Amino acid sequence: MDAFHAKLVAAATGSMATSLSMTPFDVVKTRLQTQPKEPLFPRPPLNKCCQPSHIQCVRNISSLARPLEEVVCVYDHGILRRERVNGFLDAVRQILRHEGIRGLWKGAGTSLLIGVPSSTVYMLTYDHLLRNVFPHFISSPTFVPLVAGITARTAITTALSPLELIRTNLQSTPKSPDQPHTLPSVLRSIGMIVRRQGVVFLWRGLGPTLWRDVPFSGIYWAGYEGWKRYFESRGQGGAYVAFACGAISGTTASLLTSPFDVLKTRRQALLMAGTIPSQARGTISLCLRIIRTEGMAALFAGVWPRTAKIAPACGIMIACFEGIGKLLVKN
Repeated sequence: MDAFHAKLVAAATGSMATSLSMTPFDVVKTRLQTQPKEPLFPRPPLNKCCQPSHIQCVRNISSLARPLEEVVCVYDHGILRRERVNGFLDAVRQILRHEGIRGLWKGAGTSLLIGVPSSTVYMLTYDHLLRNVFPHFISSPTFVPLVAGITARTAITTALSPLELIRTNLQSTPKSPDQPHTLPSVLRSIGMIVRRQGVVFLWRGLGPTLWRDVPFSGIYWAGYEGWKRYFESRGQGGAYVAFACGAISGTTASLLTSPFDVLKTRRQALLMAGTIPSQARGTISLCLRIIRTEGMAALFAGVWPRTAKIAPACGIMIACFEGIGKLLVKN
């Protein structure tokens, strides 16, 4: 098989494996970032409920969640059931409890629809820019992958922003148990908003997405190529080295760009809900509003499930691209 088709198959295989295996982390991360603020009465009197007794007490992490006005804070058999989830494992437990195992793969089909073509085209674009374009203009081995990653990610993110909007809202915490997020319901909502505001709405939230993805790609690829050169200088190579380099670089980039991921998720969820405040329409103003009302820690909501997803995802993707690509070319 020629080199181009081998890379095409390798990138598609890696992106499919990554999308299917990492979707649960993405669901939990999105739920943590979009859950409402603390309820008004977080600690009711013993054995008292903050909502009418005839309403079943469920938590807002679930797609069966009640609106914020009907907050969940009740002593159930002596245990206080809070409305907000308290971290990654708590979120997983509540999703499994109220939605079953399928809840962790919410939006998996959309993730495949977005992930496979976008990751495949992205990897091929980056590889072409890295090997054939930027080396003619940039001499630094550090800056070539950085600029190639930034350029490829900017182009792909801009083109696929509407699909990212759909995926984020499909996985976000719904407002009402009577209106759970499904692909048809999200598409209907987007269709109504597009009719009112025009097709440009599909690219609302692109700014925060670029703030997240562009620095991430630059940091990731500069780090990956640097670690790869380090291992190769010591005579080590292969798919397992590619996995390690990808995971290390992905972890670093994830931690540094986590606030931008929160801003992207919040903005797209608010746009769909139609509740974005006038003083938080820009990326910087939204960031300042979150810090003022929720504290600096809110900008790192979901950082651990995001990093737990990104580290192996980057490793799997690049290991498949390097390993399968070389194997197919050799055969």
